[in-house]
Order: sequence, then C-alpha cells, then structure tokens
Amino acid sequence: MTKLPPAQVAASAPAGWILLFDKLVTRIPTKDFATGLALVNRIGAAAERADHHPDLDLRYSAIEVGLISHDAGGVTERDLALARTISNLAADAGLAPTADGLTHLELGLDTPDAAAITPFWTAVLGGTVRDGEVVDQTGRLPTVWFQPSGGAEPRQRWHHDLWVDPSEVQPRIDAAVAAGGRLVSDDQAPSFWVLADPEDNKVCLCTWQER
Repeated sequence: MTKLPPAQVAASAPAGWILLFDKLVTRIPTKDFATGLALVNRIGAAAERADHHPDLDLRYSAIEVGLISHDAGGVTERDLALARTISNLAADAGLAPTADGLTHLELGLDTPDAAAITPFWTAVLGGTVRDGEVVDQTGRLPTVWFQPSGGAEPRQRWHHDLWVDPSEVQPRIDAAVAAGGRLVSDDQAPSFWVLADPEDNKVCLCTWQER
C-alpha cells in the first residue's frame, strides 16, 4: 500500500472521519459502556478479517478510533476501506461517527543544539528516537520534536503544536483572541497559524493542508 496525499485522504474519508497529523480518526458516541464494548468487538472481528488493526480507545460514552498504515508511514486505501467498514458497523448499531473536538497534540522544543538535549528528553520520557523526534511507543504521551533556534535570551523554548481539522481553525482563533490572546502570524496558513497568550507563550494550530 502507498501513503495517500493528505488532500486525497480528506476528500475520501467517510462522514465523521478527519485526518489529524498522520492518522485518520473519529469518535463514535455510544449510549453506554456495553454498547461501546459490543461495537469494539465487532470492529475487532472486522479488523482480523482485513488483517489491519485500528487503535481503539473505549470510554464510558464513546469509542475513539485511529487508523494508520505504519508500513507506509501514513494513511492508505487500506485505512479508508476499514474506516468505511467501521462506519457501517456503527450505523448498524444506530450510532454515527463524529469528528467534533478531535485534536492531536505535539510539543515543540526550540533549541540551538538538538543533539545535546535529545538524549535527556528520551530518557526522562521513557521514549525512543524516531526521525529526530522523541516518540512514546505506547501513544500516551505527545511526541516531542526539536525546532532549530538561536540562543539569545530571553527566548521561549516550549511551544504546542495542536493539530485540528481545517474547519476548527477559525473558531479556535476567534475564541483564543476573545480570551485575551492574539494571532501572531498566519504567514504559513493554511498549514499552520501561530497564536500567543497574554504572556506571549505561543501555540501553533496545524492542519494537513499544503503538506
């Protein structure tokens, strides 16, 4: 299978599914835990038949699903096919996938010398290094990546990269500005926008667009 371009994934995804960073994701609200568990079992059986397995997070009121072809490094036709199967299974149970509020968080650390600090963050987070980033193999912690910067002080070191669906960008910018923040830059839009809080701590809103 070949990794698909982000625009193709976004255009082909079933209703309620979105591309966040490198995964196709959705949330399926459930009536109760038992309903969710029954659907997880049906998804598991379909995944076994397809020999392709999603990430599943079962909570009391919802199931979150993530699909990626690790051998291709992104979303492939195999993921889209399984997403359609999962949507059909949800519909059979009277449920509907939704992308409302789904996000993916990464942490960026600005540094003039990534090689000097990567071993520390790998050790303290219990992660592994992949493509120069510190990755939590369990998927519980955000990935930490290192952005080249100057060493002049004072400077901000940490910033958040929050991946959202393109439809979420403007409402979040509006809410952030209304809450006292500001839009620092939209020079790289629609790939990402930079915002800052009243103390100038920065966050990037990132999307799949133009990547």
